[in-house]
Amino acid sequence: MRKKLLGILLGAVMAVSLAACGGSSGGAKIESTDAAPAADAASTTEAPAADAGAAEDFHIGIVTGSVSQSEDDRRGAEAFQAKYGEENVTLAIYPDNFTEELETTIQTIVNLSDDPKMKAIIVNQAIPGTTEAFRQIKEKRPDIICIAGESHEDLPEIGSAADLVVNNDFVARGYLMIKTAHDLGCDTFVHISFPRHMSYETMSRRVAVMKEACKEFGMKFEMETAPDPTTDVGTPGAQAYILEHVPEWIEKYGTNSAYFCTNDAHTEPLLKQLLKYGGYFIEADLPSPLMGYPGALGIDLSAEAGDFQKILAKVEEAVVEQGGEGRFGTWAYSYGYTVSAGLAEHARNVILGNSELCDIDDISDAYGVFSPGAEWNGSNYTNVDTGVKADNTFLIYQDTYIMGNPGHYMEATKVEVPEKYFTVK
Repeated sequence: MRKKLLGILLGAVMAVSLAACGGSSGGAKIESTDAAPAADAASTTEAPAADAGAAEDFHIGIVTGSVSQSEDDRRGAEAFQAKYGEENVTLAIYPDNFTEELETTIQTIVNLSDDPKMKAIIVNQAIPGTTEAFRQIKEKRPDIICIAGESHEDLPEIGSAADLVVNNDFVARGYLMIKTAHDLGCDTFVHISFPRHMSYETMSRRVAVMKEACKEFGMKFEMETAPDPTTDVGTPGAQAYILEHVPEWIEKYGTNSAYFCTNDAHTEPLLKQLLKYGGYFIEADLPSPLMGYPGALGIDLSAEAGDFQKILAKVEEAVVEQGGEGRFGTWAYSYGYTVSAGLAEHARNVILGNSELCDIDDISDAYGVFSPGAEWNGSNYTNVDTGVKADNTFLIYQDTYIMGNPGHYMEATKVEVPEKYFTVK
């Protein structure tokens, strides 16, 4: 891990950070370095009480989806606000039906820039409209750091407007999920999505990677289509479709098939039916022990709120009790939670002059505050058409944890993904 340039003055750091992002070379391992291992049940991700107070003369804004659509994203934003105080952190929510309310989405983000003390705005997930919102913000407030977490828009496009973009590593994960399924004994991988998601470069490229990886490991790759929850059917209709069709898919593809869905709302019914009928689930699109598992398992995690070691332990116990040992996986810490809180933490560090905006090690240190002991990996985003690595866009992932008795990490962050997969499309 590169040493940080701690001796640079605040003004110089801000000038360098906002003028250009140097980035780091691809493939750098990212690890938390200042906390107990994830297996230590005594450790916690619960944010401490506000430690900044009114002394800070700047504000940070975080925009997420609602609790009903993106609970982990929202909880991470709330954790950061709890840590630094409502007087310093402003939260906003974009519309649930953001595809039909584009102007409202844009305005929700832009409105944060009306605050004269606003110095950074983080959007997680960076749904369509974020690029335009950032452009409008930059026109009137170029001093505000604009950060996109988990962009739904093409990465080169949003990277042209944002100062920093951080997405899950759809390339490496596309390969690693297939490898993990193969290592667990699966012979078929079933991908569930819908046209809107498949129009995104990140998701379409991941499918291409998955197909190639299945060929490498001698597995079948299958695609199934399910309703988009943002359409007229809504979340209830989309979930009902999954509940109805999983038994058919298990009968069609067999119990050694692994399933993956690109939409959060599909996850809970998918897990529920796989627990009942068989099949494997490596990890969610945006992995978390909270993603779909509580509802699918019928467990209450309110007493464990904020403590991901305890959350994972309770989820794992329930999975084993319901016969899912060795078939269900996750990341030990919520991806959405960590992105909201971690990117805001990183922005604060940059504003204070303690970090460089586009240094992957500094980003990992900020993520580590909210995922103690977790191991991450990642690299700069490579444009598949030009082969050029973007200085301000990063792809990251956390190790995969398979629940069992005992559970175990798959050491996915230690696997070297073949270079050819980074140009598959």
